[in-house]
Amino acid sequence: MPTFLYTALDRQGRDTSGTLTAESKHAAVDQVIGRGLSPVSVVEQEEARGGSSRLAAPGGISHSAVEAFTRELANLLAGGLPLSRALHLLRREASQPAARYAWGQIHDDVVGGMSLADALAKWPRAFSRVYIAMVRAGEAGGFLHLVLQQISDFRAREQDLKGKVKAALIYPIVLAILAGAVLIFLLTFFIPRFQTIFEGFGGNLPWLTRLIVAISELVTKYGPFTAVALALAVVVVRRLLTAQEGRRFMERMLLKIPVLGTVMARFALVRFSRMLGTLVGAGVPLVNALRVAREALGNQTLADTVTFAVDEVQKGASLARSLAASPLLFPPSVVEMITVAEETGRLDKELVRLSTAYEAELDRQLRMLVALAEPAMLLLMAGLIGTVVIGMLLPILTLSDVIRG
Repeated sequence: MPTFLYTALDRQGRDTSGTLTAESKHAAVDQVIGRGLSPVSVVEQEEARGGSSRLAAPGGISHSAVEAFTRELANLLAGGLPLSRALHLLRREASQPAARYAWGQIHDDVVGGMSLADALAKWPRAFSRVYIAMVRAGEAGGFLHLVLQQISDFRAREQDLKGKVKAALIYPIVLAILAGAVLIFLLTFFIPRFQTIFEGFGGNLPWLTRLIVAISELVTKYGPFTAVALALAVVVVRRLLTAQEGRRFMERMLLKIPVLGTVMARFALVRFSRMLGTLVGAGVPLVNALRVAREALGNQTLADTVTFAVDEVQKGASLARSLAASPLLFPPSVVEMITVAEETGRLDKELVRLSTAYEAELDRQLRMLVALAEPAMLLLMAGLIGTVVIGMLLPILTLSDVIRG
């Protein structure tokens, strides 16, 4: 049976502390109250020592488990069940050990007097800042089940959008990997066998052939070192991109690419509109909603725009005028619609509607991008492989000139 450390106030208002054993945190709180004390904190002994029992949770909590938790909790609360009872049922019915453990800890925290938002905030890998902010707004406004349903719908649409992007990238990535494998085969197996033939020519080889042979020798003799150098280069680039300035530079360069830049801008616009609309619709104040949306976007260029918007809104400016500073991410038509929505008091609904409309446009743009990427990748593969083959056959086709030289 676990041991708990408690801090409480006695009837005279003096601080007192001690230890006790109980089956759960709820039972420990009941024991403290039974002693005529008012509990201030009740913490399991292992957690109080800095070991944080949550770190002992078996494995990670999957996205599907969080989505099921959100959806089922919304349904149970809408059916009239108390929050503690609903959390108890979810803990009992959880199929994953990690989820069962986490739901149990959340249940014990809530039963111990903690708000649901604070209890969820102890699990940042499972529940994002947006999630916590919406739950906190739902608890304060008394419409927690509605907020949880909004979160469930929001996460479902986000996963669907990300799934479309990943699906669009699969075929070009497969082609790139295939092209790389073929080139490595040619450079390490095919070309070295031609070198013995070229050595007997005794003449000057064409510059293209010499270049290809040099690359082949580099890959063959220094392949492991080249691989290590490439790996180090990838690590360095990734670290540079994790810095804010590096991310800004890369995003600006990508946004300037004709088709890809438009797709990236629309993807950011869809995420921002749906996130902000859902937060505002859940009762989160506009400035707080903008801050939470900014932290959760993962796009530094858009985050800079939102930072400027937060400052302007705090000064009394409208959201639409603040967002107009970035026409690439927020086209004039979007700014105009947000202006009308602010004037009519339908900002949350208009933002969600915008996200739905632009998601359909994003889907069309993704299909067009894939349609362009497929022939482009095929042409690139054919060009690279064809160049290598021609470079190897060129000395044979001009054999008389090589021998004469």
